[in-house]
Amino acid sequence: MDTEEISQVRGAKVIDLNGDKIGKVEEIYLDKETDKPEWALVNTGMFGSHSTFVPLQGSSRQGDDLQVSFDKEQVKDAPGVDAGKELSQSEEAELYRHYGLDYSEASSDSGLPEGGTGTGVTDTTGTDATTGEVQDRSMSDMNADAGYGDRPLETAEVDQGDTSGTTDTGHDTSGPSTDDAMTRSEEELRVGTRKQETGKVRLRKHVVTENVTQTVPVQREEVHIEREPITDANVGDATSGPAISDEEHEMTLSEEVPVVDKQAVPKERIRLDKDVTTDETQVSEDVRREEIDVDDDSRR
Repeated sequence: MDTEEISQVRGAKVIDLNGDKIGKVEEIYLDKETDKPEWALVNTGMFGSHSTFVPLQGSSRQGDDLQVSFDKEQVKDAPGVDAGKELSQSEEAELYRHYGLDYSEASSDSGLPEGGTGTGVTDTTGTDATTGEVQDRSMSDMNADAGYGDRPLETAEVDQGDTSGTTDTGHDTSGPSTDDAMTRSEEELRVGTRKQETGKVRLRKHVVTENVTQTVPVQREEVHIEREPITDANVGDATSGPAISDEEHEMTLSEEVPVVDKQAVPKERIRLDKDVTTDETQVSEDVRREEIDVDDDSRR
């Protein structure tokens, strides 16, 4: 990934090797010796409240996004480094170890791989560059000191050959060493979405008792008397006993009664599912822009 390509990713979304969003690029840092992109300072956490250094080794552009060769959890677990101050050599070495990258023990005082001189650079704060202070610094620290350690991308084209102790003049500063143009910038509103939990839905069943009435047909036996006259066919049975006597006959009667039995029978399967609906929400925020006025003293 070259310098021209990296210059387009400031403010872009950063995704991990699995495509999960990590945050967005706050700043790109260049190596002092090679002038190649080395670190990305990434805003992570809710509302970008945390900044983490991520190596650009193995990174690539995926559309408008920057994909790094590390997973989201590894980036978020990186050692905390205050981006507002200089990065010490031990902090840089700790970052290398966290990401599993090679870091030479025989490194120069600048904290860069062996071969960097780490000398002959004048710091506008009066600190000698040979004291071993590291040279990875934020954009605001770099404006007054070109060629000092790993640098943000915007200072990559500043002349590094002048080590006489004079400071370089910014393009928007009036003076004999500036060019004839100034940069006008403005803030652009970039709106994204994040998923948050709104509640929980549970599927629960309970037992309800209700009364069920059904009509069931039942049978019963009833007795009635049948009379038949004496005929030749039954005269024998009719005269087989005593002529006059007491006698008794008994008959058993029966009837059907309802019998109730209950059995649990599966009726249906019920589950919870989710549908995604899309709504439109308006987001408003104040953005700033620079306006340029012309003061023409020649007409006074």
